[in-house]
Amino acid sequence: MCSDFAISVENLSKCFNVYDKPRDRLLQMLSGGGKKFYREFWALRDVSFSIKKGETVGIVGRNGSGKSTLLQVICGTLTPSSGEVRTNGRIAALLELGSGFNPDFSGRENVYMNAAVLGLSKEETDARFAEIEAFAEIGNFIDQPVKTYSSGMMVRLAFAVAINVDPQILIVDEALSVGDELFQRKCFARIEAIKSSGATILFVSHSGSTVIELCDRAILMDSGDKLAEGTPKTIIGKYQKLLYAPADKVAAIRAAVSVDAHKDVVESDSPIVVVEGGAHKQATPELEEFYDPNLHSQSVLSYESHGVVIESPRIVNLAGDPVNCLKRGKTYRYTYQVRFSVGATAVQFGMMIKTLAGIELGGATSATNQQDAIVHVEKGAVIQVEFAFQCNLNPGTYFLNAGVWGAAGQGETYLHRLLDACLFRVLPVTDQTATGVVDFKCVPEFTFFIDKKD
Repeated sequence: MCSDFAISVENLSKCFNVYDKPRDRLLQMLSGGGKKFYREFWALRDVSFSIKKGETVGIVGRNGSGKSTLLQVICGTLTPSSGEVRTNGRIAALLELGSGFNPDFSGRENVYMNAAVLGLSKEETDARFAEIEAFAEIGNFIDQPVKTYSSGMMVRLAFAVAINVDPQILIVDEALSVGDELFQRKCFARIEAIKSSGATILFVSHSGSTVIELCDRAILMDSGDKLAEGTPKTIIGKYQKLLYAPADKVAAIRAAVSVDAHKDVVESDSPIVVVEGGAHKQATPELEEFYDPNLHSQSVLSYESHGVVIESPRIVNLAGDPVNCLKRGKTYRYTYQVRFSVGATAVQFGMMIKTLAGIELGGATSATNQQDAIVHVEKGAVIQVEFAFQCNLNPGTYFLNAGVWGAAGQGETYLHRLLDACLFRVLPVTDQTATGVVDFKCVPEFTFFIDKKD
């Protein structure tokens, strides 16, 4: 294994034997292998990838896609049916709530037991125990049996141990979804610190924004197969398209995603500005808003339609003129048409503004709850949707999404959605003092005084 890599997975497969009845397991033992009393379930099939030291990689996929099984095989808690996993560095894993905890032991005893499993001596654990206890924030429960803990207390203690053993490789399953918001923020702050120290991080999450914000790369799993890997923004878009696909089109979308992943294409989150003749150029900065016909998104991703289609997304000024080079501080309208070829109920519309990297900055929906949604839209209807928004963004390039939510002969879902539907720029500002992405109208003030003590 190359010393530059922390994790290497080669042609990994994992098969489970599924028995319909308890007695079938006994019959299998007595059959001598002549007859199968079980069904084979392949949780993983021929999965391969490598992760470099210092990388943060997110794994996403629908329920049952094999994500957790993959992490367990990498950690060594499951044995693969075939293939090979190699790791280079001390691994700390947080897979399932209380995994590795003895329910009859106290929290203190479990800390020492888990730390020993992770390679710490008693003296090293003694030196770190106060920090572990302080991070977990479970008070006097530290000396109570773990079986008396709530799920939140258990994950606090498990995470506190995992991140205090100075891991070179940190592996985290969806366990961080447990706990209140303050604890989740505390966990992610510590993960960011571990990342900054040069450790390798591999984690499963259903939160697309978390993967985009934290990860250098992402992997899409589905039904035990690795469908694609690439930039977080691109992979999250493919994952969401698959997640909200109609049942009868999942197979086709899955095949398309897999084919795209095997093309020799260098993925980029940067927008492409297309001009006639194939040349590339940047829009010339101007102080006033304008429309640049050469500036448009080349990364539009459409969800499968449930009989509803979003058309003609664009930005206009208050006079109704199309614009895509905006002036900070002014109000604009994001507009699109929605065509219904089927009847739909509980209909809502939405928008979202994102950075080039795909981080969601903010948006809106047309209803705060189902009761405020449009009760029914007739087949054949066309609705013009407009969202007014104030451009408080600092100079840069941004994307807009468009979405329609509702029910059309089945449960509520995205009836149609466009990711990166529009691309726009916020023009440079003379004498700009605002920093970051959003202009919060911060005003500096100075007060001079003389310290009479001198």
